[in-house]
Amino acid sequence: MRITLDLSPFVHHHAGLGRYAGELTHALQNLAPQNEYTGLYHATRAHSLTAFPNLEPFRVPLDAKPWRMSVLLAYHARVNMDRWLPTTEIFHATDHLLPPLKNSRSVFTIHDLIFRFFPEYHLPLNRWFLDLMLPKFMRRADAIIAVSENTKRDVVKWMNVPAEKISVIYEGVSPAFRPIQDRDELERVRAAYHLPPRYILFFSTIEPRKNLITLLDAYAALRKRGSDVPPLVVMGRKGWLYEKTLQHIGALDLTERVVLTNWVEGADVPAVINLADVFVFPSLYEGFGLTPLEAMACGTPVISSNASSLPEVIGDAGILVAPRDVGGFAEAIARVLENDALRQEFRARGLKQAARFTWERAAQETLRVYEQARRRNPRGMEK
Repeated sequence: MRITLDLSPFVHHHAGLGRYAGELTHALQNLAPQNEYTGLYHATRAHSLTAFPNLEPFRVPLDAKPWRMSVLLAYHARVNMDRWLPTTEIFHATDHLLPPLKNSRSVFTIHDLIFRFFPEYHLPLNRWFLDLMLPKFMRRADAIIAVSENTKRDVVKWMNVPAEKISVIYEGVSPAFRPIQDRDELERVRAAYHLPPRYILFFSTIEPRKNLITLLDAYAALRKRGSDVPPLVVMGRKGWLYEKTLQHIGALDLTERVVLTNWVEGADVPAVINLADVFVFPSLYEGFGLTPLEAMACGTPVISSNASSLPEVIGDAGILVAPRDVGGFAEAIARVLENDALRQEFRARGLKQAARFTWERAAQETLRVYEQARRRNPRGMEK
C-alpha cells in the first residue's frame, strides 16, 4: 500500500500535532515496513526527514498560509489537487488540512475543536479558516480518526458528522518516558537545568488554554499555609498570549519560587519528569492529553483537571479536579506532597494505566482504518 502522511506538524515542531505525526509514522514503518511511505510537508526550504527510514520526502514549496489558501481555493474552485501531490493510495491528513483528491482515499485525524470552545485563544484568521474549512474536510474524508471519545462526541455534535464515520484511536506514549534508575543521569539533568532538590512540575506550552494561572493561584495558596512547599517548575515554550500568565507570577510575588526552564532538550524531558514530586496539569481542554500520560509512564503522580478527554486518559490513576477550582488543586497537591504512601500508590496506578497506550496499538488500528478507506469507491469533488 502506498501511504502519504502529512508530516508538516513534525517538521515545524508543532507540539502535540507534531509528536502525533512523528510517532505514528515511526510506528507504522516498524509495524508494516512493506508499505511505501511518503512524508509530505509544506516549507520553503527542504528538510531531509532523516528521522524516518525508507520514507520519501515530498515538499510543497509554500509557507503555511499560502499552502492553506491554495487548498481553500481548490475546494471553492472544485479543482482536485492530485496532479500537484504524490501519487498515493491513502493520504493521511494529520494537521487539520486535507487537500481535495480524486484518485486516492483520504483519512483525516481530528485532534480537537478548541477553536469552537475557546475562540479567544486562536488568531482570528486561523479561527475563520477552521470554521469555514473543517466541515468540508470531514465531509471530504473517506474516514476520520478522533484521538479520544470526547473529541468524537464533539465532532458528531458540532460538525454534524455521522458517528459511524469516526474511529477513536488513542495516542501512545514513547518508550523514552519510563522510570529512570540511573542517578548519574538524573543528577546531570538536574544540574543542566538548575532544578531544585524537590519540585512541583507543570509541563506544557504556556498559553491561556493550559490554565497555568489557576495552578499559580493554587501554589500561592499553598505557600500561605507554610514555607516548606517545594518550588514550582514550569517547563514549556511560550505560546499564544503568554504575557498575562508570566505577569501573574510577579503579581503573586512568586518570582523566587517559580523556575522557568523554557526550552528543554527532548531527550532530557523524561528525566525532568522523573525528578518531580508531582505533575500538575490544569488544562481547560485537551483533544487527548499526552503530557499527563507521559508523566504517568515515568511513574510521577499526576493531578489533572477533569476537563474534556483527560478522564479518559488518566482514569483512576491520578487525582482529577475541576479546572477552575483553585482550592481543589491546592488541596490535591498538599495531599500528594505530604503522603509518601499516596505517592507510591499513584505511581503504581500511573504505570499500569500508561501501559495501555502504545504507538504500536495506535498504528495497528490506523492501518485497519486505511484498509477500510481503500475499499471505498473513487469519487469526485464534494458539492
